Amino acid sequence: MSDEQSSSSASSRPPRQSRTGLTSTGARKAGSKSNRSRAREFALQGLYQHIVGRNEVLEIDRFTRDLAGFHKADVVHYDALLRGCVENEAALDALITPKLDRGLAEISPIEHACMWIGVYEFQNCPDVPWRVVLNECIELAKEFGGTDGHKYVNAVLNGLAPDLRATEVAHDRASKSDS
Repeated sequence: MSDEQSSSSASSRPPRQSRTGLTSTGARKAGSKSNRSRAREFALQGLYQHIVGRNEVLEIDRFTRDLAGFHKADVVHYDALLRGCVENEAALDALITPKLDRGLAEISPIEHACMWIGVYEFQNCPDVPWRVVLNECIELAKEFGGTDGHKYVNAVLNGLAPDLRATEVAHDRASKSDS
């Protein structure tokens, strides 16, 4: 191949992506995700199956464990999220509904599942800081949801955080105002 041919074929290639851990759309690359982030992704997929298809947890779990990459997820966290959200869906919805500007049936299943995950983690995973819960749910909505769904998830979970993690949120806000 001549120098002229190699330079013209090189210029027709798309530019290389930087290795910052983000894709061109701003989503995290798979290689930069933690085991817990992966667990949330698989739980989200399972909750989607439950919300849309009313599938049973056992069926969802069998299917999900066979998906590519599942072995890289935090299985304990995945189990807690999937089972905890399904078992407590009425209680989770009761907390979410007052923060909505429309009926729960009008919320996309992805946004709904992201909110379930967020509320469940606020209530049951005190080892995960509230800002991490919020950010992870926003990232899920960005990656799997509609164009602006992440903004809605952010608004609802941000509205619930002071009630569900009162001490932690108050401490964070006080620290920010001191700065």
